Amino acid sequence: MRLELIKRPEHSRLMTLVSPLIAMGLTVIFGALLFASLGHDPLAALYVYFVEPWTEVWSLEEIIVKATPLILIALGLSVCFLANTWNIGAEGQFTAGAIAGAFLPIIFHGWESPLILPLMLILGTLGGMAWAAIPAFFRTRFGANEILVSLMLVYVAQLLLDWLVRGPWRDPGGYNFPESRLFVQEAVMPSLAGRVHGGSILAVIAVAVMALLLARSLKGFEIKVVGAAPRAAAFAGFSRGKTVMTAFLISGGLAGLAGIAEVSGSIGQLRPTISPGYGFTAIIVAFLGRLNPVGIVFAGLLLALTYIGGESAQIVLGISDKIGRVFQGMILFFVLGCDTFIRYRLRLVPSPAAAARRSAAE
Repeated sequence: MRLELIKRPEHSRLMTLVSPLIAMGLTVIFGALLFASLGHDPLAALYVYFVEPWTEVWSLEEIIVKATPLILIALGLSVCFLANTWNIGAEGQFTAGAIAGAFLPIIFHGWESPLILPLMLILGTLGGMAWAAIPAFFRTRFGANEILVSLMLVYVAQLLLDWLVRGPWRDPGGYNFPESRLFVQEAVMPSLAGRVHGGSILAVIAVAVMALLLARSLKGFEIKVVGAAPRAAAFAGFSRGKTVMTAFLISGGLAGLAGIAEVSGSIGQLRPTISPGYGFTAIIVAFLGRLNPVGIVFAGLLLALTYIGGESAQIVLGISDKIGRVFQGMILFFVLGCDTFIRYRLRLVPSPAAAARRSAAE
């Protein structure tokens, strides 16, 4: 006997909306089992991980700070995924945007002008778009797998960043540490409240723009049709190649914007490591938010909580901060599992040998 997945003729829209809640419930249950296996009181540990960060002002600020790049990147990824195009290299586009945007305050260090920050944001967006255009070009021109190309470019961007901060862009007065000069005040994102910076406003604006683009524009309709029904899109005259390129450029641009917003808002300089893996975590955010801009906001806050909760668990419970990655993995696993059972059902099928014996017996 074996199990087969059989596609359902129709899937429940209600279950599509509820499945993220089911996935989170399963994550909490298995998280409690995980904490119990580590010798901790499950309820107390879950409180430390999921509830305590919401009770203190500093941790609320950190949740918003970490949610900002997640939301921006996930918005762009949702466009690619809706077009049935798989951009897995947002981490590299994030890094490329940070490098491109940081060019001005590093190379023209003495330039103190109100124009520098807007120009940095524009350069960061263009840098992310340029990095995303590479896998899009190879996909549309040569049929290359965009998953592999975009993923490999992540490591190219990270190595480029490492080389720059250890070499030509290293701070000459930084005691040989691998980091760039500190940005001048005009090149730093304005603070809104404590650690919360202006990048959060950019994320809110991006959510509104993407919601209008996907729901009210012809381009948004084209992206969704190309992703859901390629043959119908071809009959309607929609170009698959142009849609792939457009989706990648939007995705890369938002990832690059997130990169320069993070560097100029939270860090204030370039370092070898500027991201704890935002580009990969944003994939979970996009799917948990159902590829919907508003849903992505809530999913971004939730995944930001996994970073802060992991740090709280490390301090209070004395366990590894990598527990946050474990919870992120569980969320993704259960979201994809729930989505699978929404669209498919399990069927028990007899093996060929068993079917032959049954036929012989009859």
